[in-house]
Amino acid sequence: MSFKKYIKAVGTGVKGNRDLTKDEVADAIEQILLHKVTPAQVGAFLIGWRTKLETNEELSGCVEALRKFMKFKKVEDSIELGYSFDGRCDNPFLFPLFGKILEEFYTKNSDIRRLNLVISGDFLQPAKVGLTTKDIFANIDSNQYLHFFDRVEYLKELSNLTVLRHELGLRTAFNTVEKLLNPALCEYGVTTAFHKPYVQKYLDIFAPYFKEVVVVKASEGSPEVFKDGKYWKLVDTNIIEESFSLKDYGISYDREFENISLEESLNMVNNPDDEILKLAKFNVALYLLFSKRVASLDEAWERLN
Repeated sequence: MSFKKYIKAVGTGVKGNRDLTKDEVADAIEQILLHKVTPAQVGAFLIGWRTKLETNEELSGCVEALRKFMKFKKVEDSIELGYSFDGRCDNPFLFPLFGKILEEFYTKNSDIRRLNLVISGDFLQPAKVGLTTKDIFANIDSNQYLHFFDRVEYLKELSNLTVLRHELGLRTAFNTVEKLLNPALCEYGVTTAFHKPYVQKYLDIFAPYFKEVVVVKASEGSPEVFKDGKYWKLVDTNIIEESFSLKDYGISYDREFENISLEESLNMVNNPDDEILKLAKFNVALYLLFSKRVASLDEAWERLN
């Protein structure tokens, strides 16, 4: 179909807009990734689509289309941690600590099935300005339990839209779908939603590609928890909600930065204080629970300590 028809479908206005079918979305995304349309047309479509509000079916179609272009490399016994690609400003990344925590965990808990952590990243995407997972991985040592997937390598066609996306300067549908595309073919996935309406959306669009997906309430589009929160998962056809409080695990963390620098973030994990270490352990406890390595969060915490 002519790409102009897709622009008209999403950019005509309230009275003239219509939702796209999965096949139409797949065709539109394919035309964008193959550069069959002009940058102006891509921008018009993405902005119109976001203004119309993307439906879950449309986003599902977008994920399906993107995965047709992806290069997959399976990581056994793994969970994907779905970070946002638009950067972090308020807190350090904790994941550089996760590998060592898991190494120590498995020296004492050989009865638990191995758990590898998969994290994807790319150049910074709009609309924030901050640190990316790619920035951090470029500055830390490798670890057997941490696996980084660079989108330049597994989905270059989408990475190549970075400049155009920055010219738009706005969040688009790509911000929603890009953080849990599962290039490592993980069994489990976890991503984050700050607002509850996004829980159903993420479960709808990502669950088909995992054995189970968990959505955790956290800030800055990161599956790393710094405050009391909750998580949601699908059980049969029902969304189950569970809450947690950091003080129940002896954690008291109240630091927050304004535009944290790469140096500050790396220093906090290279020289972690007790609270940062406990916070990192708590997040690993969540991942052990989400990947069904343990029966409860309390069990995970006890085994980690």
